[in-house]
Order: sequence, then C-alpha cells, then structure tokens
Amino acid sequence: MRFWDSSAIASLLLQEKESAQRQSELEQDPVLVVWWGTAVELESVLTRRRCEGTLDEVNEAKARKKLAMLADTWIEVEPTDSVREMAKRLIRVHRLRSADSLQLAAALVACGNVPSSHIFLSGDQALKVAAGKEGFIV
Repeated sequence: MRFWDSSAIASLLLQEKESAQRQSELEQDPVLVVWWGTAVELESVLTRRRCEGTLDEVNEAKARKKLAMLADTWIEVEPTDSVREMAKRLIRVHRLRSADSLQLAAALVACGNVPSSHIFLSGDQALKVAAGKEGFIV
C-alpha cells in the first residue's frame, strides 16, 4: 500500500520539484489510498494558489480535471473513532499539526497498524519524519 498525503497528490496536480517522482510512483502503483479530508485540503491548495496568482486559469482547470480523475478511483479512509484517537496520540508523540496527524492516523488505520511494508508519500518533512518513526517506508 502507498498512502498519499495531500502534499504528495498536489505534486501530481501542479508543477513542483517532486512532480516527476510522484508521477513515477503513481505509474508503479496506480492505487491511491488517502484520508477522507484530502479533497478539502487539495481544494485549499488550488484556491490559495489561484488567489496568490501562482496558478493561472488554464492550469487550474487542468489540475481540477486530474484531481477529479484521481478522486474517482482513490480509496478513502473514513473519519472513524479509531482515526481520531490515533491522531490525538500522534499529536502528543510527534507534535504534528492536526491535519497532519489525521493523515498519518488514516495511513496507520489503512494498514491495520502494521506499517513496516507500506509506503507513506508526503512533501512535508515533519510528517515524513513522524511516518518513518511510526514504521512506514518514506
């Protein structure tokens, strides 16, 4: 399993330094496992970049089209009590922001809390460190 946090998916939608690597990872395993709130986080990324002027109308439309295609096939980890409790623990242990703790908790729940053979994809360094400490391949 490859768990994709929002920043990793953003690299598939927008031209970023990790875009080629992320595209290669998607081609190796086209099944995206994501947190339930991922669509909201990506909406925030696209809207913020559009308002900042770093994303033009044409590229925004392309990004939204690709996002819709990915969302049609991705597997979402639902917001359950176990995800919430795990996220609270992760905040205490790793001092993560709440959204990041929910991403990592969802990944742990998705792999049955046995992360050692699973990959956690993220562009966020603090989140990658925490995922590695939890046992994911990062």
